[in-house]
Amino acid sequence: MTTLKDGSDPAAATQAPATDRRPGESAPDSPKAPAPEPAGGIPQLARLLGAIVAPTTLLTSLLIYFGWSHAYWFFDYFGVNSTVLGLTTQDYVRRSRDGLFVPLTVAACAALLVLWAHSLLRMRLAAGSNARLLRVLLPGLAATGLVLTVAGLWSVFAATPLHRYLAVAPLSLAIGVGLLVYAAHLWRSTRTGGPLRAAWLVVAEWAGVFVLVGLSLFWAASDYSAAVGLTRARQFVAELPGYPDVVVYSERSLSLDAPGVRETPCQDREAAYRFRYDGLKLVLQSGNQYLFLPERWTPGNGVAILMPRNDSLRLEFVPVLARGVGRPTC
Repeated sequence: MTTLKDGSDPAAATQAPATDRRPGESAPDSPKAPAPEPAGGIPQLARLLGAIVAPTTLLTSLLIYFGWSHAYWFFDYFGVNSTVLGLTTQDYVRRSRDGLFVPLTVAACAALLVLWAHSLLRMRLAAGSNARLLRVLLPGLAATGLVLTVAGLWSVFAATPLHRYLAVAPLSLAIGVGLLVYAAHLWRSTRTGGPLRAAWLVVAEWAGVFVLVGLSLFWAASDYSAAVGLTRARQFVAELPGYPDVVVYSERSLSLDAPGVRETPCQDREAAYRFRYDGLKLVLQSGNQYLFLPERWTPGNGVAILMPRNDSLRLEFVPVLARGVGRPTC
């Protein structure tokens, strides 16, 4: 058997070092790292919401609502209640794109800027400048968030100067809540050895944040969609002369009395359509109805004309380049 120079057994040299533990004494418990605070608030909340409302159903409902808001204010500018037009779900979804494109684009860009700023801040904190940086950053974020949150909540219950500007009141509430939550997150990240929060408390906190920020963004998008609908109506009126003329032929007199609309009786008594109407522009065909505007429509003296779509009417469209060409009266 091989022995070391000091005569000891080489197998004993590979054994674990001896301890001062007495025979029969149990090994001391190894120190355990404190359990991290539950960080699954957002995933748990997402699973809970997914179990209550299907994401596709929620998205479709939002699109329909924003499309309805767009349509309501567009046709309201002409004095027409959009509910009488028989607009379909597809009509509302198509209109929602016009009212949601800019808000979604702005929200995506803002989210990227926030993520980049958060990554930069983490790098600064990891470099060892956290004490000096947090002394300035935490009070600034908390104070700004508190002011914006109070201003936004105040605007929910009373008219404030924020209502003079499009979507400022709801965005104030959303940004304020976000800043307060982020300031609290930074403050908790600097604590060591503090009591841990229960998982249900983390989920409840994120649920409150989701409700406040979600409703604020919904409010802002709704206001913007309504403003876009009104803007599109004014744009439509400004471009009205450039739209094709519509000639309406009718079996019976419609007794239309609108600025610029002319009724011409047909001289041929055997004609299928005895009356012709010029000076109209087609706005929409929906729900087996036509919506017309007089070519001289103005908000002060214009009227909107709703006609049923049936065999007693016939429409002819005259493009801009064909105007002035000689046409028969019937």
